[in-house]
Amino acid sequence: MSRVAADRAPAATSEDPRLNSARKLVYASGDVTLNTALSALSIIFIQYFLTQVAGLRPELAAAVQLVGRAVDAFTDPAMGRLSDACRWKLGRRRPFLLIGAVPFGVTFALLWVDLGAASQWEMFTYYTGIYVLLSLAMTVLSIPYLALQPEMALGYDARTSLNTFRNAGSVLGILATVAFRPLAHALGDGPRGFACAGIAFGLLLALPWLPIFLATWERPEFQQRTPRMTLRAGLLAVARHRAFRKLVGLYLCGRVAMDLVGAMLILYFTHYMGRTHDFERVMLLFLAVVLVSLPFWLRVAQGFDKASIFIVGSLWWIVSLLSLLLAEPDWPRWSVFALAALGAVGYAVVDLMPWSMLGEVVDADDLATGERREGIYNGFFTFLRKLAGTIAVALALASLGALGLTKGDAQSETVRSAIRLLSTLTPAVFLALGVWIARGYPLSRERHARIVKQLAERNAKR
Repeated sequence: MSRVAADRAPAATSEDPRLNSARKLVYASGDVTLNTALSALSIIFIQYFLTQVAGLRPELAAAVQLVGRAVDAFTDPAMGRLSDACRWKLGRRRPFLLIGAVPFGVTFALLWVDLGAASQWEMFTYYTGIYVLLSLAMTVLSIPYLALQPEMALGYDARTSLNTFRNAGSVLGILATVAFRPLAHALGDGPRGFACAGIAFGLLLALPWLPIFLATWERPEFQQRTPRMTLRAGLLAVARHRAFRKLVGLYLCGRVAMDLVGAMLILYFTHYMGRTHDFERVMLLFLAVVLVSLPFWLRVAQGFDKASIFIVGSLWWIVSLLSLLLAEPDWPRWSVFALAALGAVGYAVVDLMPWSMLGEVVDADDLATGERREGIYNGFFTFLRKLAGTIAVALALASLGALGLTKGDAQSETVRSAIRLLSTLTPAVFLALGVWIARGYPLSRERHARIVKQLAERNAKR
């Protein structure tokens, strides 16, 4: 939508005065912890720690993630529905932030224990079991945490602002992950170093949740509404929501691209470029550019539709990925670094916009059903995201295993070429599909402003 059309739209709900920068920063620390854990799992644990340190076969390592995340994913909608239905004195969502914090830190630490001379199936059973427990602890935290967003920030641009802070926290979580492998090396290298790094990170992941609990709030008028729909009826209503279906489609395409790049990048620099230590350097540059880009995109998003910004960012990142597809190991290091930095500008948008758009879907659902169901929408959103990303990465790792990926530096030319394609061309294809889905997204800025006005008129009559 153009600026002229946006200016003609009714004013959206202004930002809650309680939602100042200090509270946004504390809230964003939750995403630091969650994304540190998620990034450690997807960037280091599965394809590096399990295959290169613990010695688990690639296909079994892929199965650890596939089984663990599949079990976990199906609990997300149930967790969302539970948080929608809870009527505790401290709120529907916030008590879960305290319940899940300690199990989150403990299970993360246990994940990095080396089993020594254990058999392949013993390792698979242990790591899968701990992975499931960690994922369940993260579900208890993440679904209520994410469901707080559209409740704390009611306005169209207010949600973009809050999500910008949250995405900055997400980037800092990835930065923390980049430090995990160097910390493990500093603490003794090999299995002992990874175990010590796991304990240190587990402690840091659990600590921020008490301040988050204290800095967030819920709206009593939302809690006063008693849910009428059953979980099954609620899920069917969610699945029938046209805007939500399109949002899920574009979001999943973006997330699959992000997950593939995240999972393959360490292998790309280790086995294709032959510069394993450039992985951390490129990641630091990439994430620094993402952080710098977020305020720029927040400013650009003022007055424009979020789906349009998503399309622009996706196309930007596609250009970078296709350029990296042409890269060769003998290219100057600065050129690869420059292409990664270019891609980071587009990545920032692909990561930011979908979560910012989810709040408008919740408002449209409120207008249609009279219920505030942030939990089930976030749960369903997260469920589909985990399932799609897990399947994509599992298929990628299984393909590399079938092609002959082994422990060590020497890999066949076939494996190297497959890593190259999975790191660049395949994510670009998914981003292009996301751009196609995002066309004609129905919940524009103008449409949301009308929904807010109708909600205010309906609530005034009660």
